[in-house]
Amino acid sequence: MAGLLCLLPLWGLGPGTSQAREVQDMAGRTVAVPDPVARPFGAAPPLTALLLALAPDLVHALNMPLAPGALDYLPPPAAPLPVLGSAMGHGRQINPEALLAVRPDLALAWLNAASDLDQAGIEAPFRKIGVPVFFLKLDTLEDWPAAFETAGRLLGREARAQALADYIRAAQARVTAAVSGIASAQQVRVYYAEGPDGLATDCNTSFHTEAIALAGAYNVYRCTAKTMVGQERVSLEQVLLWQPQVLLVQDPVFARTVRHDPRWAQVPAVAAGRVIAIPRLPLNWIDRPPSFMRALGIQWLANALYPERLPLDLEAETRRFYTLFFGVEPTQAQVAALLHVDSAGTAP
Repeated sequence: MAGLLCLLPLWGLGPGTSQAREVQDMAGRTVAVPDPVARPFGAAPPLTALLLALAPDLVHALNMPLAPGALDYLPPPAAPLPVLGSAMGHGRQINPEALLAVRPDLALAWLNAASDLDQAGIEAPFRKIGVPVFFLKLDTLEDWPAAFETAGRLLGREARAQALADYIRAAQARVTAAVSGIASAQQVRVYYAEGPDGLATDCNTSFHTEAIALAGAYNVYRCTAKTMVGQERVSLEQVLLWQPQVLLVQDPVFARTVRHDPRWAQVPAVAAGRVIAIPRLPLNWIDRPPSFMRALGIQWLANALYPERLPLDLEAETRRFYTLFFGVEPTQAQVAALLHVDSAGTAP
């Protein structure tokens, strides 16, 4: 990270942001950023996630709506947070006028090799209102520690960023050590079921499914991702041919109903009762958005698939993770709700 090189005037950002320092972002660009940064905006869902963990007090707007119940696991915001849209990815696209109304002084943007937009396209809505853009590389979970460290220096949160980065590195190393010796023929075959009918999914090469491979499993949908958004449509006949041993499910309603759906009854995972709903609050543990939550998600998934290889006190680890990343220690009931466990302690 480049140090303070010179002070430059910034225009269009309102009072309190008239000076800037030049720093290098993770795309190798030299960017004049406010000194200090007071109102950063995450220009894509992973960047909103990063700010919610690293500097929640600096979050003044979101680019994506939070799931119902998410605020129960986050420190309370100082004021209701408007949802402005995203500069890339699916969902509502950003509105420059609405963005200007919340007076951001810096946009954090997603540097992703799979992006459908080039850097100039991502910068465009911010350039219109004079907001500098700083790219953070977030292709994989392995990128997150460096992204936290870079953002920590940028926002003056170095110590917190280091603690978050250290956890992610340690979690990934722990899971890798536990599952690296599994022969390919012995890997659990997983179908990643997305959408309300379970018939959208993502290729094994997609960043959306990275956690499946990190947890030592075999994604049955073998292909090259066509788009960044993913969620490619497949048929139930294809799922039957793939013979998955586990369904990893995004939609909680589908996770409940598929168990009793006769159309899915012949899928080995359903027949064996191995339907796993992904925890979703305050952010999804696996994907959408793909974030640092995967540091907990891969532990959860590897433990579910290979409990003998990765024994884990999941409730204690969940409480530790939430306390560290969000500053909120969930209650026993909240942890149980996250893990889809009923009061008797058995999986539904």
